[in-house]
Amino acid sequence: MAKINLLPWRTERRKQREREFYMMLAMTALAALAVVILAILWMGHLIDDQNSRNAYIQSEIKALDKQIAEIAELDKTRSQLLTRKEIIEQLQSNRSQMVHLFDEMVKTIPDGARLATMKQAGDTLTLEGGAESNSRVASYMRNIDNSPWMGRSDLRKIENKTGAKDADKKMPYQFSLEVKLHKPEDSKKDDAVTDAAGGSKAGAAAANTAKPAADQHAGAAPVAADDKAPAKAPATVTTGEKK
Repeated sequence: MAKINLLPWRTERRKQREREFYMMLAMTALAALAVVILAILWMGHLIDDQNSRNAYIQSEIKALDKQIAEIAELDKTRSQLLTRKEIIEQLQSNRSQMVHLFDEMVKTIPDGARLATMKQAGDTLTLEGGAESNSRVASYMRNIDNSPWMGRSDLRKIENKTGAKDADKKMPYQFSLEVKLHKPEDSKKDDAVTDAAGGSKAGAAAANTAKPAADQHAGAAPVAADDKAPAKAPATVTTGEKK
Protein backbone atom coordinates (compact mmCIF):
# COMPACT_ATOMS: atom_id res chain seq x y z
CA MET A 1 0.00 0.00 0.00
CA ALA A 2 1.44 3.38 -1.05
CA LYS A 3 2.34 5.89 1.62
CA ILE A 4 1.15 9.43 1.13
CA ASN A 5 3.04 12.22 2.85
CA LEU A 6 0.52 14.70 3.99
CA LEU A 7 3.03 16.99 5.81
CA PRO A 8 3.87 20.41 4.35
CA TRP A 9 7.14 19.32 2.73
CA ARG A 10 7.51 22.49 0.78
CA THR A 11 7.70 24.44 4.01
CA GLU A 12 10.28 22.10 5.45
CA ARG A 13 12.35 22.34 2.24
CA ARG A 14 12.19 26.11 2.32
CA LYS A 15 13.40 26.16 5.92
CA GLN A 16 16.19 23.78 5.04
CA ARG A 17 17.34 26.07 2.23
CA GLU A 18 17.13 29.06 4.52
CA ARG A 19 19.33 27.31 7.10
CA GLU A 20 21.80 26.41 4.39
CA PHE A 21 21.78 29.98 3.12
CA TYR A 22 22.43 31.44 6.57
CA MET A 23 25.17 28.91 7.18
CA MET A 24 26.89 29.84 3.89
CA LEU A 25 26.44 33.52 4.74
CA ALA A 26 28.04 33.01 8.14
CA MET A 27 30.91 31.05 6.64
CA THR A 28 31.43 33.77 4.04
CA ALA A 29 31.44 36.43 6.76
CA LEU A 30 33.93 34.44 8.81
CA ALA A 31 36.15 33.96 5.73
CA ALA A 32 35.96 37.68 4.95
CA LEU A 33 36.80 38.54 8.55
CA ALA A 34 39.75 36.17 8.47
CA VAL A 35 40.97 37.75 5.22
CA VAL A 36 40.63 41.24 6.73
CA ILE A 37 42.54 40.18 9.85
CA LEU A 38 45.28 38.61 7.76
CA ALA A 39 45.48 41.75 5.59
CA ILE A 40 45.75 43.93 8.72
CA LEU A 41 48.48 41.73 10.13
CA TRP A 42 50.36 41.75 6.83
CA MET A 43 50.08 45.54 6.51
CA GLY A 44 51.28 45.90 10.12
CA HIS A 45 54.26 43.69 9.31
CA LEU A 46 55.06 45.79 6.23
CA ILE A 47 54.74 49.00 8.26
CA ASP A 48 57.05 47.65 10.97
CA ASP A 49 59.54 46.55 8.33
CA GLN A 50 59.44 49.98 6.68
CA ASN A 51 59.83 51.69 10.05
CA SER A 52 62.89 49.57 10.78
CA ARG A 53 64.30 50.52 7.38
CA ASN A 54 63.58 54.18 8.06
CA ALA A 55 65.29 53.93 11.45
CA TYR A 56 68.35 52.32 9.80
CA ILE A 57 68.43 55.04 7.15
CA GLN A 58 68.18 57.75 9.83
CA SER A 59 71.04 56.18 11.78
CA GLU A 60 73.15 56.04 8.63
CA ILE A 61 72.28 59.66 7.85
CA LYS A 62 73.42 60.70 11.33
CA ALA A 63 76.65 58.75 10.87
CA LEU A 64 77.22 60.44 7.48
CA ASP A 65 76.48 63.85 8.99
CA LYS A 66 79.10 63.15 11.64
CA GLN A 67 81.60 62.11 8.97
CA ILE A 68 80.79 65.23 6.94
CA ALA A 69 81.43 67.37 10.02
CA GLU A 70 84.75 65.58 10.56
CA ILE A 71 85.66 66.10 6.90
CA ALA A 72 84.81 69.79 7.17
CA GLU A 73 87.03 70.03 10.26
CA LEU A 74 89.81 68.22 8.42
CA ASP A 75 89.45 70.58 5.46
CA LYS A 76 89.71 73.52 7.84
CA THR A 77 92.81 72.04 9.45
CA ARG A 78 94.24 71.28 5.99
CA SER A 79 93.69 74.88 4.84
CA GLN A 80 95.40 76.15 8.00
CA LEU A 81 98.35 73.81 7.45
CA LEU A 82 98.60 74.87 3.80
CA THR A 83 98.59 78.51 4.87
CA ARG A 84 101.39 77.82 7.35
CA LYS A 85 103.26 75.86 4.70
CA GLU A 86 103.01 78.76 2.25
CA ILE A 87 104.25 81.19 4.91
CA ILE A 88 107.17 78.90 5.75
CA GLU A 89 108.01 78.47 2.06
CA GLN A 90 107.85 82.22 1.57
CA LEU A 91 110.15 82.81 4.52
CA GLN A 92 112.46 80.08 3.24
CA SER A 93 112.59 81.61 -0.23
CA ASN A 94 113.17 85.15 1.13
CA ARG A 95 115.75 84.26 3.77
CA SER A 96 118.63 85.57 1.66
CA GLN A 97 116.72 88.50 0.18
CA MET A 98 117.50 90.93 3.00
CA VAL A 99 121.23 90.25 2.73
CA HIS A 100 121.21 90.97 -1.01
CA LEU A 101 118.87 93.91 -0.44
CA PHE A 102 121.21 95.67 1.98
CA ASP A 103 124.09 94.91 -0.35
CA GLU A 104 122.17 96.51 -3.21
CA MET A 105 121.28 99.49 -1.03
CA VAL A 106 124.98 100.19 -0.57
CA LYS A 107 125.73 99.69 -4.26
CA THR A 108 122.86 101.75 -5.69
CA ILE A 109 122.99 104.87 -3.54
CA PRO A 110 125.10 107.53 -5.31
CA ASP A 111 127.41 110.12 -3.86
CA GLY A 112 125.51 113.17 -2.70
CA ALA A 113 122.47 111.19 -1.47
CA ARG A 114 121.64 109.78 1.92
CA LEU A 115 118.86 107.57 3.25
CA ALA A 116 117.01 108.49 6.43
CA THR A 117 114.31 105.81 6.74
CA MET A 118 113.48 102.53 5.05
CA LYS A 119 110.14 100.69 5.43
CA GLN A 120 109.05 97.41 3.86
CA ALA A 121 105.43 96.27 3.48
CA GLY A 122 105.28 93.01 1.56
CA ASP A 123 107.05 93.52 -1.77
CA THR A 124 106.97 97.32 -1.52
CA LEU A 125 109.96 99.18 -0.11
CA THR A 126 109.63 102.85 0.89
CA LEU A 127 112.84 104.88 0.95
CA GLU A 128 113.12 108.39 2.36
CA GLY A 129 116.21 110.56 2.51
CA GLY A 130 117.98 113.64 1.28
CA ALA A 131 120.09 114.58 -1.74
CA GLU A 132 122.21 117.48 -2.97
CA SER A 133 120.14 117.97 -6.13
CA ASN A 134 117.42 116.51 -8.33
CA SER A 135 120.02 114.84 -10.53
CA ARG A 136 121.25 112.81 -7.55
CA VAL A 137 117.72 111.52 -6.98
CA ALA A 138 117.37 110.68 -10.68
CA SER A 139 120.70 108.85 -10.63
CA TYR A 140 119.59 106.94 -7.55
CA MET A 141 116.37 105.91 -9.30
CA ARG A 142 118.29 104.71 -12.36
CA ASN A 143 120.58 102.61 -10.17
CA ILE A 144 117.55 101.08 -8.45
CA ASP A 145 115.91 100.27 -11.78
CA ASN A 146 119.09 98.51 -12.94
CA SER A 147 119.43 96.50 -9.74
CA PRO A 148 118.60 92.75 -10.04
CA TRP A 149 117.05 92.68 -6.55
CA MET A 150 115.15 95.98 -6.71
CA GLY A 151 112.53 96.64 -9.35
CA ARG A 152 110.99 99.77 -10.79
CA SER A 153 111.11 102.84 -8.52
CA ASP A 154 108.37 105.47 -8.26
CA LEU A 155 109.02 108.96 -6.97
CA ARG A 156 106.37 109.85 -4.39
CA LYS A 157 107.64 113.30 -3.52
CA ILE A 158 110.68 115.56 -3.66
CA GLU A 159 110.89 118.87 -1.83
CA ASN A 160 113.51 121.59 -1.76
CA LYS A 161 114.02 122.50 1.89
CA THR A 162 116.52 125.27 1.18
CA GLY A 163 115.94 128.10 3.66
CA ALA A 164 113.97 125.97 6.12
CA LYS A 165 115.09 125.94 9.74
CA ASP A 166 115.38 122.15 10.00
CA ALA A 167 116.84 121.73 6.50
CA ASP A 168 120.21 120.14 5.84
CA LYS A 169 122.34 122.66 4.02
CA LYS A 170 124.38 120.00 2.26
CA MET A 171 121.37 117.89 1.18
CA PRO A 172 118.35 120.20 1.02
CA TYR A 173 116.29 118.00 -1.37
CA GLN A 174 114.09 115.60 0.61
CA PHE A 175 112.70 112.69 -1.43
CA SER A 176 110.52 109.63 -0.98
CA LEU A 177 110.62 106.58 -3.26
CA GLU A 178 108.55 103.42 -3.57
CA VAL A 179 110.40 100.37 -4.89
CA LYS A 180 108.87 97.04 -5.94
CA LEU A 181 111.15 94.22 -4.84
CA HIS A 182 111.66 91.11 -6.93
CA LYS A 183 113.96 88.13 -6.98
CA PRO A 184 116.21 87.24 -9.93
CA GLU A 185 115.56 83.92 -11.68
CA ASP A 186 119.15 82.78 -11.09
CA SER A 187 118.73 83.36 -7.37
CA LYS A 188 115.54 81.27 -7.33
CA LYS A 189 117.36 78.40 -9.00
CA ASP A 190 120.27 78.72 -6.56
CA ASP A 191 117.88 78.67 -3.60
CA ALA A 192 116.21 75.53 -4.95
CA VAL A 193 119.58 73.84 -5.41
CA THR A 194 120.66 74.96 -1.94
CA ASP A 195 117.47 73.60 -0.35
CA ALA A 196 117.89 70.27 -2.16
CA ALA A 197 121.54 70.07 -1.14
CA GLY A 198 120.61 70.90 2.45
CA GLY A 199 118.04 68.08 2.46
CA SER A 200 120.53 65.58 1.04
CA LYS A 201 123.19 66.66 3.55
CA ALA A 202 120.72 66.25 6.39
CA GLY A 203 119.87 62.73 5.16
CA ALA A 204 123.55 61.86 4.84
CA ALA A 205 124.23 63.21 8.33
CA ALA A 206 121.40 61.10 9.73
CA ALA A 207 122.75 58.03 7.92
CA ASN A 208 126.26 58.69 9.20
CA THR A 209 124.90 59.11 12.73
CA ALA A 210 122.94 55.84 12.55
CA LYS A 211 125.80 53.79 11.03
CA PRO A 212 128.19 53.84 14.06
CA ALA A 213 125.32 52.78 16.34
CA ALA A 214 124.52 49.85 14.03
CA ASP A 215 128.19 48.85 13.86
CA GLN A 216 128.52 48.95 17.64
CA HIS A 217 125.37 46.85 18.00
CA ALA A 218 126.82 44.28 15.57
CA GLY A 219 130.16 44.22 17.39
CA ALA A 220 132.13 45.95 14.65
CA ALA A 221 134.21 49.07 15.08
CA PRO A 222 132.42 52.25 13.90
CA VAL A 223 133.79 53.76 10.73
CA ALA A 224 133.46 57.51 10.26
CA ALA A 225 132.09 58.56 6.91
CA ASP A 226 134.19 61.73 6.93
CA ASP A 227 137.41 59.66 6.66
CA LYS A 228 136.40 58.29 3.26
CA ALA A 229 134.74 61.26 1.57
CA PRO A 230 136.77 64.44 1.07
CA ALA A 231 135.37 67.63 2.46
CA LYS A 232 133.44 69.67 -0.06
CA ALA A 233 134.28 73.29 -0.57
CA PRO A 234 131.42 75.66 0.41
CA ALA A 235 129.41 76.85 -2.55
CA THR A 236 129.69 80.54 -3.30
CA VAL A 237 126.90 82.53 -4.88
CA THR A 238 127.89 85.56 -6.91
CA THR A 239 125.45 88.16 -8.04
CA GLY A 240 126.34 90.39 -10.90
CA GLU A 241 125.28 94.01 -10.95
CA LYS A 242 123.62 95.21 -14.13
CA LYS A 243 125.13 98.31 -15.71
